[in-house]
Amino acid sequence: MAVIREITAARSGRIAALPIWKGSIAIEPLMGGISNESWLVTDDAGGHVVRFGQDYPFHHVLRDRELMTARAAEEAGFAPAVEHAEPGVMICRHLRAKTFDEADVRANIGRIAEIVRAFHEKMPHHVSGPGFMFWPFHVVRDYARTLAGGGSRMVEHVPAYLDMANELEAAQIPLPVVFGHNDLLPANLLDDGVRLWLIDFEYAGFSTAMFDLAGLSSNAGFSQQESEELLGVYFGRRPDEALKRSLAAMQCASLLREAMWSMVSELYLDAPGTDYVSYTAENLRRLDVALDAYRTEHGRAR
Repeated sequence: MAVIREITAARSGRIAALPIWKGSIAIEPLMGGISNESWLVTDDAGGHVVRFGQDYPFHHVLRDRELMTARAAEEAGFAPAVEHAEPGVMICRHLRAKTFDEADVRANIGRIAEIVRAFHEKMPHHVSGPGFMFWPFHVVRDYARTLAGGGSRMVEHVPAYLDMANELEAAQIPLPVVFGHNDLLPANLLDDGVRLWLIDFEYAGFSTAMFDLAGLSSNAGFSQQESEELLGVYFGRRPDEALKRSLAAMQCASLLREAMWSMVSELYLDAPGTDYVSYTAENLRRLDVALDAYRTEHGRAR
């Protein structure tokens, strides 16, 4: 507890010293992040979210790229305003909005499909600098190397994960390259009562629409019917068998990538209050369920 108090005092001092505040400030931690640290600061101008983070090369996370994407998303109308940034810190306008949970995602499939499709289509006209490609199967393979090099407790399972990734990649259908969010956990969707917003762009980059659709549906526990509704709204047509198979395979890939993300985080991250071992186990449990459903419905890709 003494260590936590020291960290909190140090952060509060760092926050108070930032040059953007108007009048007196109130500072409180924002809970829920599993890799970054966020605080809510209220001053005479309103609320602000202060986000601390550093580069995580083991997760392919670069803060300069995240900042660029956050500003591009603000410009394109998807994200709150970036008010200040300096090394290790980004401050965005706080929205008086509801943070979604799994039930909220399932209750707003049409609205979410529309904002995700708009994000995919519009963001390439706003992002700048070197292009970043997010291909989940490459991420899995690179995580495998990181786990082996770091002596992970899960290293004996890595060959099976790589075989699984090959199988799931073979089930994908060709789709146009889009600019994806690539981390559509329910908590990265906000609803202010009028419209939806997207936040947290650590993993955003050029990708396939199927990964965002799979992330949404797997992270929120969609049924098969809900998954088909998502596909129908996003693509504007009734999904055929190839599209349904591709999504089901990518749902498994999304859970595999999230589980391996957590395994790597076990080695290199230590977010206060986060139990990465339990998070790994939960994602592997969900992966087992999704993989069984996929293979039962569609068989193994060849």
